Amino acid sequence: MAPVARVVFRPHIVGRENIPSSGRVILASNHLSFIDSIVIPLVATRRVQFLAKSTYFTGTGMKGWVSRTFFTAIGAIGVERGAGQAAQAALDEGRSVLEAEGAFAIYPEGTRSLDGRLYRGRTGVAWLALTTGAVVVPVGLVGTQEIQPVGSKVPRIRKVTVSFGTPIDVSAHGPATSGKARRQATDEIMAAIHELSGQELAGSYNETPANPLVRLADRVFPRERV
Repeated sequence: MAPVARVVFRPHIVGRENIPSSGRVILASNHLSFIDSIVIPLVATRRVQFLAKSTYFTGTGMKGWVSRTFFTAIGAIGVERGAGQAAQAALDEGRSVLEAEGAFAIYPEGTRSLDGRLYRGRTGVAWLALTTGAVVVPVGLVGTQEIQPVGSKVPRIRKVTVSFGTPIDVSAHGPATSGKARRQATDEIMAAIHELSGQELAGSYNETPANPLVRLADRVFPRERV
């Protein structure tokens, strides 16, 4: 799919050489559209995995088969929506990918921004990096919300820019057990994403109580305020 997508959508890709060719790496990106989880794996220089709703893998009939095949092919990992054990399992999936020397994509904001602003990052990204020793490559997406706006089911052909920043080693902030280290590391990552995306800063967490994905994000990537 990658060559076809590049011809049709002609994405402007910046800094792809910043993605390490091997080893543990987290791609931490802003999140503007459902299509983000397709764009990043298609333009990255190596296989990238990310979390997705388990329902994408459990459908029946031809539609279920297409969904399951597609999301498996682009590296998605199905996770259950739920509290406690389900939330921890989601975080552990990301850790397993990294400990297998893989690349894992994550949205520190927890869910997509509906107003285009960049929200404060949850500290799960820092916990993963500090726990596994993975470097973090910040990613700035521009224009993906125009390909598939909220509520749209059919992607439109629009110009997008995908920028990969310089890898960040967050180990200097301290151990994963330190709330202060996790908060500072997350803020450093979000500052790098902001530099790449140029979005207006919201200065707060993405608050959408009615969205079940946000509730899952709250459990997996807590909003530490240290």
